[in-house]
Amino acid sequence: MEHKHPEPTGVLLINKPAGLTSHDVVGRIRRLYGTRRVGHTGTLDPMATGVLVLLLGRAAKAAEYLSVHDKCYVATLRLGITTDTEDTTGEILTTCADLPAATRVLEAASAYCGRYRQTPPMYSALKVNGQKLLDLARRGIEIEREAREVTVHKLTVTPTEQPACYTLTVACSAGTYIRTLCADIGRDLGCGGAMAALCRTKTGDFALDDCYTLEALEQMDAAAREACLLPTERLFDDLTPVCLPPFFEKLARSGCEIYQSKIKTAHPVGARVRLCDERGSFFAIGEVRTYEGGTAIKAVKTFVL
Repeated sequence: MEHKHPEPTGVLLINKPAGLTSHDVVGRIRRLYGTRRVGHTGTLDPMATGVLVLLLGRAAKAAEYLSVHDKCYVATLRLGITTDTEDTTGEILTTCADLPAATRVLEAASAYCGRYRQTPPMYSALKVNGQKLLDLARRGIEIEREAREVTVHKLTVTPTEQPACYTLTVACSAGTYIRTLCADIGRDLGCGGAMAALCRTKTGDFALDDCYTLEALEQMDAAAREACLLPTERLFDDLTPVCLPPFFEKLARSGCEIYQSKIKTAHPVGARVRLCDERGSFFAIGEVRTYEGGTAIKAVKTFVL
């Protein structure tokens, strides 16, 4: 009798090359790992490179439960132009030969450290009334976008050998558009600006050094490729583990709520936890809810059957 090989499951860290969409990368990984169930957490534009976190097999169910992680980027700001996409792949709208001194550039950029309200670009995957802004932009339609609060934790600006170009090193909250940051700095300087390159160096705790290239994965055999997958649990390192004795583990797996008074825990209502067996092996995400008999933890998504 032929044994069916279990579906590959886990987290795959890819160093995305320039020129491919995030969806292109997903397609390549589907073929390499022989599974349709591949998702990603956080799109990178085709021109961008760097950390792309993919979820394979049962791990793909984790996307909706992921904490929104901070990101780190290295970008190139090119002054003296504006484009319709806010990066250098777009159509040039204006040019300016009168470039500011480096001290003014550093001063303008420093104004964006901390919290500020950023208007998302039209050329983005954000949806408004069920339609992607990108699809509207391609049809020449521009609509009002609501500015959103983002946080730039750290921003350093370094001049390059080209007078119009500066390297930006950015640590920021999820949802921050670096090309919009470039455009905003250029607008404040009066000469315009656009993003000329972008590399995501970190998302949450996952760094570029931990990532695999598509070429490296393609040269591996199936066993080596499978060994590149991180356990799904790594996505939830920030959640407190709750280890359940066998009786309560069985109840949790059956969809029953586990009263905190019974297992001597006291997590606040709304908190998410990692549910583990008595040996500490992760199997589900649990959520603390209020019931008639008090607060209890209920498994909301099971990853290990």
